[in-house]
Amino acid sequence: MALSPARPSPRIPLRRLACLTPAAVLLTLTAGCAPAGRPGGYTPRVRELTVTMVPLLVKEAQTVYPFLAGAFARGGVLDGKEVYGFSPSTLVAVEGDTIHFTLVNPEDDAHTFVLPDLAVALPGQQVTRATYIARRAGIYSIICNVPTHMPMMSGQLVVLAPGAVSN
Repeated sequence: MALSPARPSPRIPLRRLACLTPAAVLLTLTAGCAPAGRPGGYTPRVRELTVTMVPLLVKEAQTVYPFLAGAFARGGVLDGKEVYGFSPSTLVAVEGDTIHFTLVNPEDDAHTFVLPDLAVALPGQQVTRATYIARRAGIYSIICNVPTHMPMMSGQLVVLAPGAVSN
């Protein structure tokens, strides 16, 4: 019995990835990869990504949104916690890319930016820079490991296989 030839992997221009849902990105990640060294293959590049720490639900907002008073009160769902976020919270790179992060923390509260093999302290009201190499395709969690910000302050770095994109 002869095997049918493998279908070529979909090649999506990197500029279009911002429009994809996480599920579509995952489908792209799991698609077959182009052979190494293939003419017209992906060439790793340096990416400049800026991520800002943003307050979503913080106790200072009670004066603007009185309905939050109960949530932040003793025994409330946000008692002792605040909800911050990374903006953007989903970042995309390709395996082999070098990412230069500019991490902006305009708030008074300290945060962290933690990926596998990278942990960066983010003091309040400062801009911090960090470099990361996307070594393997996959979806990696980004967290702030300040206990009162967990598990709400999180995001993901989606690292695509080189065969999934075209230059």
